[in-house]
Amino acid sequence: MSPFEIVFEDDDYIVVNKPSGLLTMPGRGPAAREKNLLALLTQALKRPMYVVHRLDKDASGLIVFAKNEKAHRYFSIMFETKAIKKKYLVAVEGDVAPRRGEVDKPIKPYGSGRMGVGFEGKDSLTRYEVLEQYKNSTLLEVQLITGRRHQIRVHMYYIKHPVIGDRLYGDQVKQAAYPRLMLHSYSLEFTDMAGKKKTLKVDPPQDFLSVLPFL
Repeated sequence: MSPFEIVFEDDDYIVVNKPSGLLTMPGRGPAAREKNLLALLTQALKRPMYVVHRLDKDASGLIVFAKNEKAHRYFSIMFETKAIKKKYLVAVEGDVAPRRGEVDKPIKPYGSGRMGVGFEGKDSLTRYEVLEQYKNSTLLEVQLITGRRHQIRVHMYYIKHPVIGDRLYGDQVKQAAYPRLMLHSYSLEFTDMAGKKKTLKVDPPQDFLSVLPFL
């Protein structure tokens, strides 16, 4: 059984639904021996594949890979110029107010794999809307306007609403009670190389949905 689901594929690119717990590409150090989606795709399709953006290991959902250099250039520019609309479902701690808002704070690396808000960082903009309120947490639809590493996780932590299951930025003991990071890339909207508008969506997996009743 394949560890990923193909959502769309043509001669130039492929969009897959990545499960939580799988690296996008080879890691470093001890993680270098872990399975990664790039290697699995390369093996399954028997051709070189090109990474154009990433999802955190513990996140799930839609991710695009290019099949050739032309497509790699095209999609890389699309992501860099913010021409691709990316939306996520994210469960966070606490009662988020107002119901719609944005976090416009620069992000920089702080070492040991952590990122954080810092004046010397790169411009980073995250928009969110409350979808559902639970007893101790909130389900958000989050749109990434920029695409920095760990951006959603850093910005949610900054506004004191860390992502549920985030052991890197949230309280480790508290977050260890949850089986996964509650962050799912559910929607991508873009214009493809043939000029056709594409809207691709995937529902969150069962390991995401099964956590919601306990929030």
